[in-house]
Amino acid sequence: MSEKKKIHKVVKWPDPVLQKPGATVTVFDAKLKKLTEEMFESMYAAQGSGLAAPQIAISQRITVIDVSFRKNPEEQIVLINPEIIAREGKQVEEEGCLSLPEIREKVSRAAKVKVRAQDVTGKWFEIEGEELLARAFQHEIDHLDGVLFIDRLSRLKRDLVIRRMKKLIKNGEW
Repeated sequence: MSEKKKIHKVVKWPDPVLQKPGATVTVFDAKLKKLTEEMFESMYAAQGSGLAAPQIAISQRITVIDVSFRKNPEEQIVLINPEIIAREGKQVEEEGCLSLPEIREKVSRAAKVKVRAQDVTGKWFEIEGEELLARAFQHEIDHLDGVLFIDRLSRLKRDLVIRRMKKLIKNGEW
């Protein structure tokens, strides 16, 4: 019988943890492995394809991604202390975020990226992603830097989105 994994609550904008860069992970132990497993479960429970530790109020440079959304367990990706080391091309697609429910906007990102990161044991590796995976890498790494996808919008569009979110909060719908 497998042990039930803790589902973490996803924090929403304007929680300050979302706007603060995460701390570098220096301890690679069983606790870290358990946290990444819980992050996958929390991400699936929230219907997401990526989740960064700051989104569950843990200010550390950890993110989990599964663009197959559980269809292919081998596509689960854990990135610890990731950094984008190469970008190519451009794609403009609609993005959403678990910390900004109901908000979807078109965001410009690189079409292909190469990321250098550590796995749960601390071993460094490089991984490339195109299209949706490239977008997920950039979106989640932004979270680790304290950047939300709305920060990538034009000032006018961002102000409109923030106004909409404040109205939802005021009406108790957020």
